[in-house]
Amino acid sequence: MKRQIPYHGWCFVCGNENPHGIGITMFVDDDGILTSEFTLNEAHQGPPGHTHGGASAAILDEVMGLVVWAAGHKVVAANININYRKPLPLHQPLFAEARITEVGERKIVSTGEIKLADSTVAVSGSGIYVIAPHLFEQVKLKREES
Repeated sequence: MKRQIPYHGWCFVCGNENPHGIGITMFVDDDGILTSEFTLNEAHQGPPGHTHGGASAAILDEVMGLVVWAAGHKVVAANININYRKPLPLHQPLFAEARITEVGERKIVSTGEIKLADSTVAVSGSGIYVIAPHLFEQVKLKREES
């Protein structure tokens, strides 16, 4: 069963209050795999007709980090690596997926991919996220407020 990850206000990638944001909706399943289906437009353009590499990097950073958050860890990114394999077209369905691949005492590693409609991996990445609950002591997610 999938559950929706709450929107995060003004977040550039997953917020629903930022008029300039991407605003994608994400879900996590019982196996801890995060998924999202979305379409990008000219606001996210780099090369004509295609997504800016920074937008795809931001999406991967967000899905790789949120899969860790969804598992209950309060983290910040320490390092992300992005591999661009194919350009992401505008106005076509895209799919993101992320999962945790390693859990350590102070860091958690996750991987992610953005796929084209035909399931071709266009952008992939990995991230190292450092456990940092002290940075979020004043922050309450909507999920925690319920």
